[in-house]
Amino acid sequence: MTPAPSPSPLDVVVHSGPADWWVILAGLGPLAVLIAALLAFYINWRTLKQRTAADKTALDQKREADVQALRQKTEADSRAEWWRRTQWALDRALDDDEGTKALGLATLEVLARSELAREEELELFDIAWKNVSGDENGEDYDSAQDVQSVDSDGEMGDNEMTGKHKTEEVGQ
Repeated sequence: MTPAPSPSPLDVVVHSGPADWWVILAGLGPLAVLIAALLAFYINWRTLKQRTAADKTALDQKREADVQALRQKTEADSRAEWWRRTQWALDRALDDDEGTKALGLATLEVLARSELAREEELELFDIAWKNVSGDENGEDYDSAQDVQSVDSDGEMGDNEMTGKHKTEEVGQ
C-alpha cells in the first residue's frame, strides 16, 4: 500500500475591491423574500377583515329581513284569525234568535276593542249595529255613542290582548 500524499497548501486570494452589483443583489434576496411575505400577509389580512365586515353586514341585513318577515306573517295570521272570528260574530249578530244575536253583538264588541280592528272593519260593525237595532229607515245614527261603548276602558279578559293602554277611538 502506498501512503497517501500529504496535502499541498492552498493559496486563497481575497480581492479587497468593490463587490459587483449581482453579488449585492444576491445578498439582498432573502430580505426581498421577507418583504414580499410581509406584504402578502398584510394584503390577505386586510381582505379577510373586509370580507368579515361584509359578511357581518349581510348577516345583520338578513336577520332584520327575517324578523320583519316574521312580524308581517304573524300580523297577517292574527288579522286573518280576527277576521274569521268577526265573520262568525257577524253571522250570530244577524241571527233571528235573540240569544244568538246578543252573543254575536257581545263578541263584536270585544273584537272591536282589538288593536287588529281597522277603521274599515269598525264601519262594518256600525252597519251591523244599524241593521240589528232597526235604524235602517234613515234615522240619525249616533255612532259616537256606540264607539264609546265599544272602546270602553275595561279590560278584555285574562288574555290581556287589549287593555286601557291599547284601546283607540275610531277615526284617530
